[in-house]
Amino acid sequence: MPRTRAAGATGRPRRRRRGRVPLAAGTVMLLAVTSLVLTGTDAGTFLPGRPAPTSEGISARRPVDWPWDERWIAGRVPELPVRSLDGTGNNRRHPDWGAAGTNYIRVAPARYADGVGEPVPGPASRYVSNRVFNDSHQNLFSERGVSQWVFTWGQFLDHTFGLRDGAGTEQGIAYDGDDPLEEFANTLGEIPFTRSAVAAGTGLDSPREQVNTISSYIDAWVVYGGSEERLEWLREGPVDGDMSNNGAELRLPGGHLPRRDSRGDGAAAPAMEVDGRLRGQPYRAAVAGDVRANENIALLATQTLFAREHNRVVSRLPDALPEAQKFEIARRVVIAEQQYITYNEFLPAVGVRLGRYRGYRPDVNPTLSNEFATVGYRAHSMIHGEIELETAAGRYPAEQVAAFEQAGLEVETSADGSEVGIAVPLNIAFFNPDLVESLQLGPLLQGIGLEAQYNNDEMIDNQLRSVLFQVPVPGNPRCLDGAELPACFQGVVDLGALDIERGRDHGMPSYNELREAYGLEPVRSFTDITGESSEAFPADPALTPGVEVDDPDSLDVVGLVGQDGEKIALDSEEAESSPVHLERRTTLAARLAAVYESVDRLDAFTGMVAETHVPGAEMGELQRAIWTEQFRRLRDGDRFFYRNDPGLVAIRLAYGIDYRHTLAEVIAANTDVPLGDLNDNVFLVAEEGPATE
Repeated sequence: MPRTRAAGATGRPRRRRRGRVPLAAGTVMLLAVTSLVLTGTDAGTFLPGRPAPTSEGISARRPVDWPWDERWIAGRVPELPVRSLDGTGNNRRHPDWGAAGTNYIRVAPARYADGVGEPVPGPASRYVSNRVFNDSHQNLFSERGVSQWVFTWGQFLDHTFGLRDGAGTEQGIAYDGDDPLEEFANTLGEIPFTRSAVAAGTGLDSPREQVNTISSYIDAWVVYGGSEERLEWLREGPVDGDMSNNGAELRLPGGHLPRRDSRGDGAAAPAMEVDGRLRGQPYRAAVAGDVRANENIALLATQTLFAREHNRVVSRLPDALPEAQKFEIARRVVIAEQQYITYNEFLPAVGVRLGRYRGYRPDVNPTLSNEFATVGYRAHSMIHGEIELETAAGRYPAEQVAAFEQAGLEVETSADGSEVGIAVPLNIAFFNPDLVESLQLGPLLQGIGLEAQYNNDEMIDNQLRSVLFQVPVPGNPRCLDGAELPACFQGVVDLGALDIERGRDHGMPSYNELREAYGLEPVRSFTDITGESSEAFPADPALTPGVEVDDPDSLDVVGLVGQDGEKIALDSEEAESSPVHLERRTTLAARLAAVYESVDRLDAFTGMVAETHVPGAEMGELQRAIWTEQFRRLRDGDRFFYRNDPGLVAIRLAYGIDYRHTLAEVIAANTDVPLGDLNDNVFLVAEEGPATE
């Protein structure tokens, strides 16, 4: 649901800026080479008898004048081991750990009705969604001022380390048009759903397992892909099966990712997923390392950013270096940057803290767990209903502004005509690569950090919960959000219902079983989950006694609370721009109890998103436990993790190229947005400063 514009330079509401927030404790230590934990080596190993360098003078934009023989160090770079594209060989003892095409591992035993592969029955998932995930067109925002970069970076990571093999059997989700809480028509008759493919050797005499088709490592798969065939197409040079004649740079015509038809034959280009607006023109999809790059403009912009960053690193390397070596150096730096930002900005922003890094552990299997991929990392409630940009009015010509408005974007100009604000509804952002180029990368990446994301709770925006990737009916380009949304679409695709079904498809434990698997105590009541005072329906004349859970009035919002605990009037502009909590006519615990009857029947996903947040975190106990366990294994079980990679030290000493950059610095280095116009930590919304002349 879009946020109502309030007073401001462009008439749009702004959350209070939080200022320049320091990174998590321990980050400063990373800024000195002497603090790098390098198992089996350290800076002294490269230069026997030399003092270890410090961070003094290190710059993101100029080489460092190191006081020793760079030629000697540069000579070591080609000898360093290179990370494989598909994750194989990272662990020398177990070369398949974390590799593409391997099964997800399990933290808890599989749970199937027949012990093998039949999903455990439960309440109809769309029925659950209408009563639990339904946001009733009311926005709630992050309690801690976390920006939309959290869900954007989260998806960028997701497309780096997880993609299930989805080539299973179709098993549609029931849709009931007579449900009193159903607002959306569905001419499809059911909600499309396909079970994941059965992993080889499972599902007959042993529990059904699923396959992760990409590497589990944080290795920038999303930028480079996992095969030489895809990478050759992405790199400068011919596509002839000979990687030796490729250039070091990635192809970026006009500074943007290449389209499938950019080499002439779109059918011969790497496969890319298409939906929505791209269905009719699949060869206009942008091509990247991962097939899902076009899903939304924020994701595609981030993919473009790191392709540009690769080329920026290449441009700083000596021309005399072989193209293959320049490519691998740049890839090594980009991977390290993705890891550095993840562990020093992204995870601290959501309140996940892993403890001290003690070096690479070859006994730790980093392979993605089924529980993480299927339950814990599904945080779709965070996704904001729109992306807002603010930039100089002269950036876009008048005809482009008119085209934006015709497409359904909301455009507002400041009173003095100097700035323009553009709001992009989420539905228009899906599978729309043309829009990334039209909006331009700088303002788009800056805009992702301007607004708080939605609160990570049980409520999911209807653009995801009901009309995911759907194209509106003709003649309604602006009817894309809010209470009018049901009139715009004729089919239902419910991401919340899909999340429930995927958990059952993959044999996920119940909510309490999953809590116990992660070392947490089981809960005894629904109020233990939600933190509310009652799981009984109130004696309210607005509700129908005995069938309250099926009464549309049960979802009525009766109170809103802001970030500082202040009450917000329901009919105010602030109601659409500021609340972080709400009160409904019925408690969430009461609706959960009516739907599931017992906490022991609760789907793991539903219970996880209903939990109250841990203080200082954007998530509840179970989700934080799942993230902590997985991201610790991804760190400790990666031989090439940035704090264990001597190659990064060698690159810095030889060429003055450092990986230790914030996301803000990467954005500023690759777009026309100055660093001073970005929050130091773009994962947090900056506080609004006092007005100045």
